[in-house]
Amino acid sequence: MQPQKPGQAIIPGLARLLTTAAIIAIAAPATAQDAAGGGTFLGRLILGAGQQKVAIDTPQAVTVVEQEDIDREQPATIGQIFRNVPGVQTAGSDRPLGTAFNIRGIGTTEQTASEARIIVNVDGVPKFYEQYRMGSFFTDPELYRRVEVLRGPGSAVLYGSGAIGGTVNFETKDAADFIPEGKTGAARLKFGYDSNGDGLMASSILAMRTAAGAEFLAALGYRTSDDYKDGAGTTLRGTGNDAPSALIKGAFRLGETQTLRLSMQRFQSDNDNATLSQTGGGNAIADAFGIVSRDTTDTTVSAAWEATTDLAWLNPSVQLAWSDTRVAQRDARNLAGVPQVCLPTLSNQNVFCDVDFAYRTAMLKVENTASMPGAGWENFLTFGMQATDQKRIADSAGPLGFHPEGRDRKIGVYAQSELLLGDRLTLITGARVDFGNRHAGDEVPGGEQVKENATALTFAALYKITDDLSVFGSVARTERLPTLDELYSYSATKAPALDLNKEEATNIELGLSWTRQGLIAADDSLQIKATLFHNNIDDLITTTATADTVFHRNVARAKFRGVEVEAGYEAERVFGRLAYSHVSGKDRDYGYTVATTPADQLALTLGGRLHERGIEYGWRGTFVDSITTASRSTATGAITATDYAGYATHDLFVSFKPQSGALDGFDVQLAVENVLDRDFRNNLSADHGRGRTFKVSFAKALTW
Repeated sequence: MQPQKPGQAIIPGLARLLTTAAIIAIAAPATAQDAAGGGTFLGRLILGAGQQKVAIDTPQAVTVVEQEDIDREQPATIGQIFRNVPGVQTAGSDRPLGTAFNIRGIGTTEQTASEARIIVNVDGVPKFYEQYRMGSFFTDPELYRRVEVLRGPGSAVLYGSGAIGGTVNFETKDAADFIPEGKTGAARLKFGYDSNGDGLMASSILAMRTAAGAEFLAALGYRTSDDYKDGAGTTLRGTGNDAPSALIKGAFRLGETQTLRLSMQRFQSDNDNATLSQTGGGNAIADAFGIVSRDTTDTTVSAAWEATTDLAWLNPSVQLAWSDTRVAQRDARNLAGVPQVCLPTLSNQNVFCDVDFAYRTAMLKVENTASMPGAGWENFLTFGMQATDQKRIADSAGPLGFHPEGRDRKIGVYAQSELLLGDRLTLITGARVDFGNRHAGDEVPGGEQVKENATALTFAALYKITDDLSVFGSVARTERLPTLDELYSYSATKAPALDLNKEEATNIELGLSWTRQGLIAADDSLQIKATLFHNNIDDLITTTATADTVFHRNVARAKFRGVEVEAGYEAERVFGRLAYSHVSGKDRDYGYTVATTPADQLALTLGGRLHERGIEYGWRGTFVDSITTASRSTATGAITATDYAGYATHDLFVSFKPQSGALDGFDVQLAVENVLDRDFRNNLSADHGRGRTFKVSFAKALTW
């Protein structure tokens, strides 16, 4: 790391971090009066790691973002949801179609197949997309009620081999979120405004309980904004957006033991003046690639059936789903409106041609959970099969070697055992095998069918030393099969890389969790969870240099290690939250810090409540350290380093949710982000961050 430069914000070391946590635990409660309980976010249920358990008792690094967090953030893009989650952020840009995920140094829009190293699900449906200078996940944050982040490859057994970075599970809103017990219907209108870019958001929700065991929800949303400004006052071209979204869901109880859930979600962004490069890079990159007319549509359809029986060993579920992500690109031109040259041949200029890109995926998942109790122990065995059929489409006037068509079929079989020994010890073991069969499109020269298998293995344990203190650890190993893009990309001088090896990742975690009720007041709560991790990756697939004979090679070995700390304090009048992450990502052959490594980051939130008035208020500071990362040319071997300055941003927020009287049902959220209008750039982003932003949203709910 380079010496600190003037104006840089340097994150304290771990010792000082723990001192900060102690301040939350001691100074904040000192102001609390008559605290009445409620756990912290570490007490939230985790649904995606096997059997339901609270986060602090899960032997894996997990974080849940609930509806209240999403409401408080008033996110304009999906990446803004994760600002309080350690080790997780979006990479590429904050542009509407530039979102990709980075977990513990894994993932970026400009790194080959980053989208495949982190598994993203919406209501259990896998979402995947890869396109040159585009993000990988297109949606609107207003559609969701809950997001679970499972960091590290320990989640690969349940969700798919290759989850080297982890898994992100999005859950859309339900009718039950809006209809109180004893009521049959609810309606909600919401409007929001964002000053930076004059962003507007409107949404409407209708939820109905038409009969016993039958619920419906229909939601419509629309979001629009102009280009935003960074802290220096520079307008970043191509960051505006116009995007409608919709969600329809139904849940039907079939007797006392069965439930059928149906849902369809759609997001659309139709812009006549979108930047061709959505992954950022400031105005210089936006100007170089010019603008296009781009219509992006993402559709997710799911039908899921689940049952609970009197037989402990039989609790089956079946899900059939369809995901369709389409991008139609037309009329490429420069800023002056002059058409860009389209050469429908194997050249760099075929990126300017009119083309329809798509990823279409069908999924069938069958799963069962068997409970096997005994004297002093209980075992939950989850096993199942997941089959996916993914088709990659590129409909253009000429060949698109950088986006080859193809088909990827996988069948995965898996089993995970969760053994509870008394009240103290939890042991989790699991294994998965994915059988892959990839086919190249007809235009790929020499393209052929590639069959290969990938495995995932995990072992995790948590032991409660006392009622307050637990220790946990895990070992996970997973393999990632090459994607269609990696296998079949080609050019006039480069052949498809059909002999790529699988990537392999081995991850070790150790951690401590501590909780205490009644620390200062009778019912306050303090919880802390700290995790150390070490992730070795072999046969890392990277894009080759211009002079190479194939597009991709297994040329890198990397190791990512670090620490994550989460802490939360809850009392009647005050609350606090801390999220800290340190990641060291190194090339194991040459020793430099790889470009996907995030800078050390500390997010600290302190707030208060006036329950009798329905008011919550607070401050959040985000402190990001300086970092130097590098990249190595596969052609010359030269290592190029880049320095990034540290920075700090400060946000203020107030919410007003009266629980009685004439204003009952209103929800008002106010926020000021980047209060000091700091000009900054995160090292994982190609753009500078948003300048000072005033946000406000109003929502009104009615029930009957």
